[in-house]
Amino acid sequence: KKNRKGWGCDSVEEMSIQSPPTLLELAGRSLLSDKSRAVLDLEDLPIELFPQLFVEAFRRGHTEVLKKMVQAWPFTCLPLGALMRKPQLEMIRVALDGLDMLLAQQDRPRRWKLQVLDFRNVHYNFWKMWSGAMVDACSSEAIKKNRKLKHGLAMAAKPPLKVVIDLCLTERPLDEFQAHLFLWVTQRRDMVHLCCKRLKMFGKPTRHTRKVLRLLQLDCIQKVEVHCTWATSTLAACAPLLGQMRNLRKLLVSQVRVPAHTSPEEQERLLAQLTSQFLRLDCLRKFCVDAVLLLKGHLEQVLGHLKTPLKTLSVTNCRLSDSDWNYLSRFPNTRKLRHVELRGIKLTNFSPEPLKILLETVVATLKSLELESCRITDSQLQALLPVLSRCSQLRVLNFHGNHISMSALRDLLLHTATLSQLSRELYPAPLESYDAQGDIHPGRCSQLCAELTAIVRDFRQPKVLVFCAVPCPQCGSMFLYNKGLLQCCCPTAA
Repeated sequence: KKNRKGWGCDSVEEMSIQSPPTLLELAGRSLLSDKSRAVLDLEDLPIELFPQLFVEAFRRGHTEVLKKMVQAWPFTCLPLGALMRKPQLEMIRVALDGLDMLLAQQDRPRRWKLQVLDFRNVHYNFWKMWSGAMVDACSSEAIKKNRKLKHGLAMAAKPPLKVVIDLCLTERPLDEFQAHLFLWVTQRRDMVHLCCKRLKMFGKPTRHTRKVLRLLQLDCIQKVEVHCTWATSTLAACAPLLGQMRNLRKLLVSQVRVPAHTSPEEQERLLAQLTSQFLRLDCLRKFCVDAVLLLKGHLEQVLGHLKTPLKTLSVTNCRLSDSDWNYLSRFPNTRKLRHVELRGIKLTNFSPEPLKILLETVVATLKSLELESCRITDSQLQALLPVLSRCSQLRVLNFHGNHISMSALRDLLLHTATLSQLSRELYPAPLESYDAQGDIHPGRCSQLCAELTAIVRDFRQPKVLVFCAVPCPQCGSMFLYNKGLLQCCCPTAA
């Protein structure tokens, strides 16, 4: 529902619900009432009026004014994506047509400073600031500082125009907006660089996926998520592209499978091709692997190519061999780890020693430890308690989904009760909460969890302290204890 101003996007609606028009808005509307005068006056228009006038022209469909404003834009960035609920192809065409006319000229307008055309759904503060919603942002001092900054940037050598977008590539064909934008960039490769900070890929890579990857400025990519089934030829062709992502901060690889007929030798070769590219990722800080069957027996090969200290290590829902598990204690780039997640890794038959050594390495930096659904036994947990008690920066601790007795949980809470930074704690309900058939006994569970909660409250006031029991077989809702047992939503629940 549009507000009084009638803005066409949520980000701008939020800034002025039920508020009267500002002087800047009124000035912009007055100027737009005469389109020819608005176009002529752009050269002398005060800089603080540009964003407000642009929003009004964009909302009201004044295409000629919008085109001229793009050509005279006095800021280094035009965050067009923040104005759109969804891509609006007509207005995008207008903006790109304006840029075409400008890029074809040898001499650029005096005030034009545009370096980045941003189609991401970010930069709300830019439009808020210049709309007058932020009181201090449009003070004479702030405007003078902004002008000085833009002038300094304009004096530098003009790089190619950057078009910034976040991408989610699937097996489906490109949508109309993507197809138009990528064609426009392709035809102007010497003047325009297509930059993507966040890239997601789902399904089988297709021809258009490979074309887009080759169109991107790969060294701009900071976060990559891959959820794909790869043909061997495609994986071999795309592996070198990973090595060109020199500024990659986070790599998440999930559900990646090669076809079943791929031989072990071919799998080994493909994995070597892929992991060798890790040597070039000097900025990688978050490495996440989820449900990757190729990982078993190759963890050292994968992690051994990472040469920079990680902040996040997440290996979830994967099968590990003894050699994989033991390598964790020897992995050299763990000294700065803040987040360790080993969710869904079956640890029942593994020695706790590698994990204990890993935790000892990161006691001063570790902020979250997630060992959900790892089938940890009481004895394994007991071995970890001394080092857990020294993780003074720990904020998140998750042992949910493991089968642990009341006695072991009591010891765990006694060892972690003095960790003052803890803000979210998830534990399993004690084994004694269940009957012989494995069904939850609500009254007994409530009593035991209350006793465990009291242990923590003797030392500190917990923020989020939850005990999770098995899901209800009828509705699938989890039984939770958080200051009292919460039943599922079944009508037949006791």
